[in-house]
Amino acid sequence: MKKTVRDIQWAGKTAVMRCDFNVPMKDGVITDDTRIVAALPTIRYLHENGAKIVLMSHMGRPKGEPKPEFSLEPVCKKLSEYLNLEVHFVASDRVVDEDVKDRVRNLKAGDIALLQNVRFRNEETKNDPEFSKELSELGDVFVQEAFGTAHRAHASTTGIASYIPAVSGFLIEKELQFLGQAVNNPERPFAAIMGGAKVGDKIPVITNLLNKVDILIIGGGMVYTFLKAQGYSIGTSLLDEEGLALVPEILKKAEENNVQLLLPVDTVAADKFAEDAAYDCYDADRIPEDRMGLDIGPKTIELFTDALKTAKTIVWNGPMGVFEMAPFAVGTKAIAKCLADSDATTIIGGGDSAAAVQQFGYGDSMTHISTGGGASLEFLEGKELPGIAILDEK
Repeated sequence: MKKTVRDIQWAGKTAVMRCDFNVPMKDGVITDDTRIVAALPTIRYLHENGAKIVLMSHMGRPKGEPKPEFSLEPVCKKLSEYLNLEVHFVASDRVVDEDVKDRVRNLKAGDIALLQNVRFRNEETKNDPEFSKELSELGDVFVQEAFGTAHRAHASTTGIASYIPAVSGFLIEKELQFLGQAVNNPERPFAAIMGGAKVGDKIPVITNLLNKVDILIIGGGMVYTFLKAQGYSIGTSLLDEEGLALVPEILKKAEENNVQLLLPVDTVAADKFAEDAAYDCYDADRIPEDRMGLDIGPKTIELFTDALKTAKTIVWNGPMGVFEMAPFAVGTKAIAKCLADSDATTIIGGGDSAAAVQQFGYGDSMTHISTGGGASLEFLEGKELPGIAILDEK
């Protein structure tokens, strides 16, 4: 068991807390503040328990240079609104300098400060020991709350823990609880839904899950690589050439492990990749040469939802189609509704699946929506995440 913020007496101490405030922005305005909201319970807990709080995060890819468009100032304003407290933006292009150190030293119990984007320094992604040490000198205990970057060994996610004790916040605790339970001790039947485009990207996850699940559902763009491998014509649909050779291996392993592996039996295919495309539904083995598959069809929706109704634990990573375009969002929406109506433990593995579930208004009906797409994938793959490995054990 990893230590959490509950295991520290915070009076008189300063918490240096790594958050994931990598939020989408448009014209200087935050368009989705889910990740900010996710960090609030831990911030409030630290505040109420008398800690001085120094928050840090990255945003975007400024590539080691100060770039105004990647400043965390809008995040600071949003945090102040939600917390109904002043959050001090302690901004420096160097992230940490003498002025920043002075301002942090002058914080009082319960005060909250936010540093500038840690990726304004190229030492961050290099996990540079000197930068890690600079960050550690701002406080007494490191609080890891950035699951979205827990699969990266960076100065602010792992390096800092070489110098001060490291504990998790409530968000990381929840991620480990639900993802860990699903991978290591799920209530059965255990179903996994894998979508997205590339087979190659998901192979390690699928291979690991085939040792654990009872039902594996394959959807999204990678379906067409599976169909092609079985000798079917896929028209102009997405094909992962590198993944093609791996499909027979997956099908064989599913059979050997007695896993019910489900592929689409029909598909919605269009004449072009566009919202105004002409489209129709075709059997999965009869996609016309001039059409591309962009969603699962009604018979597949019925097949998948019938299987999912039997499950007690469901993990979903990757949409069923191009849900960003209304005509091709039907399959993803149907799966989201099925999970929302289910009594099973439902875990959404971040990224596009999380975006889709929120878009369709089913977010509140899911047991857990992971805040880390890449991190949740690596967790499901069975990898140890660097940002979790550094946490102190109880």
